[in-house]
Amino acid sequence: MKRLSQYFLRGLLAVLPIGITLYLLYALVVWSEQLALKLLRPLIGDFYVPGLGLLLAAVLVVLAGFLVSTQATARLLNWVELPFTNLPVVKSIYSSLKSFADYFAPHRREEMSQQVVILRPPGAEWEAVGLVTRHHLAGLPPGFQPGERVAVYLPMGYMIGGYTLFVPRTWITPIDMSVEEAMRSSLIAWMAVGSATRPDITTPAPTPTATESSPR
Repeated sequence: MKRLSQYFLRGLLAVLPIGITLYLLYALVVWSEQLALKLLRPLIGDFYVPGLGLLLAAVLVVLAGFLVSTQATARLLNWVELPFTNLPVVKSIYSSLKSFADYFAPHRREEMSQQVVILRPPGAEWEAVGLVTRHHLAGLPPGFQPGERVAVYLPMGYMIGGYTLFVPRTWITPIDMSVEEAMRSSLIAWMAVGSATRPDITTPAPTPTATESSPR
């Protein structure tokens, strides 16, 4: 039974991501096709081509992106956001989701020049991988320690969350890794997936004392 439960857990972990992805794609296709039928049925009648819903959804997303890029629509969007940015509980949820989405926006990424770094304090034998989210302290309220400091975000594994540390720039070392790869690796706690060999972690043998090492 223990072996069967292990096989079941491994199979579930293997199938679950694929199943969730397929379900989300299926839900997107069904929703877009239903929307296309409602919008286009008065215009095209019984004529319909499968996949037209996905095309319509892509066109609507591109149109929305174009509209929010104009100043007039941006001001209108600010008015639409008022209920979401003023209600106590809704404000926290909406602001967090919006900040998370803005973080991955292409123009924001170019302006902020995100960087994956290794955080290693002087004299410490441990190190952590994080993202530089702020390259200076300009614009922050008084109270931070003076000097050339940066903000490093340390994501937590297996959950959405993390810590932001303000550290001296000399504590960080840039590494050649994309933000997406670093976040994905942090999400699974940097587990070595698919590695052929796994080195065993053994305790070092005790150093023999003078009595033990001396010949008899």
